[in-house]
Amino acid sequence: MTSRLRWISGLLAAAGVALGAVAAEAHPHVWIKARSELIYAPDGSITGVRHAWTFDDMFSTYALQGIETKVKGTFSREELAPLAQTNVESLKEYAYFTFAKADGKKERFLEPVDYFLDYSDAALTLHFTLPAKTPFKGRQVALEVFDPEFFIDFTYADKDPIRLVGAPADCRIAFQRPNDGAAGAQKIGEQNFLNGDNSNYGAMFANKVTVECP
Repeated sequence: MTSRLRWISGLLAAAGVALGAVAAEAHPHVWIKARSELIYAPDGSITGVRHAWTFDDMFSTYALQGIETKVKGTFSREELAPLAQTNVESLKEYAYFTFAKADGKKERFLEPVDYFLDYSDAALTLHFTLPAKTPFKGRQVALEVFDPEFFIDFTYADKDPIRLVGAPADCRIAFQRPNDGAAGAQKIGEQNFLNGDNSNYGAMFANKVTVECP
C-alpha cells in the first residue's frame, strides 16, 4: 500500500472503513477546498498557520460510515472528535502538507492544536492550527500547501482564500494558484514523472502565498 493510501486508510480507520490497496497514479484521489490564515504576534513574527480543509463529498461520506450519532444525518464535534484526532495524527508523516520559508530558510511546525471536524452541506471540514516551532519573520515569507505526490488536490476558496491575522499594516500579500503561470514547472514536473520520479510531482500544483514586510 502506498504512503498516501496508508494516510487515507488512517483517516478512515476511526470510522471503521477500510480502503483497498490499489496503485496510486499521478492524479488526485481526494479533493480539498481550503482556506488558511497566517497568525502574527505583536512583534510581527509569525506564530502559526490556521487551516480549514473541506473534503469532497465522496470522501466525507466514506469517512462518516460507522460513526454513531444521536440525531440521524447530524454529526456534532464531540461525535467527530475521534476522527478529527486520527486526521491530525495521520498528517504528521506528511508535514501537514504545509511548507514555509522565511527569506529562503525552511521553517518548522509543531503538532496541531485546536483541531476539530464539523459537518455541513454533506462535507467534512477539518480545522486545525499549526504552531511554529520557533516564531519567525522575514522580509519575504513564503507558504506553500500541496501534496508532493498529488494524491490529494488542494484548491483554495475563491473568496478570502488566505488571511493575515494580526500582521503589520505595511505587509503585502500575494497568492498564486497552481494555474497562475506554472507552465514551466508543469513541464519539468511532467518530465520527472515520465522518468519515474513522482516523489515531488505535486509541487507543480502547489498553492503559494508570499508575504513581504518592509
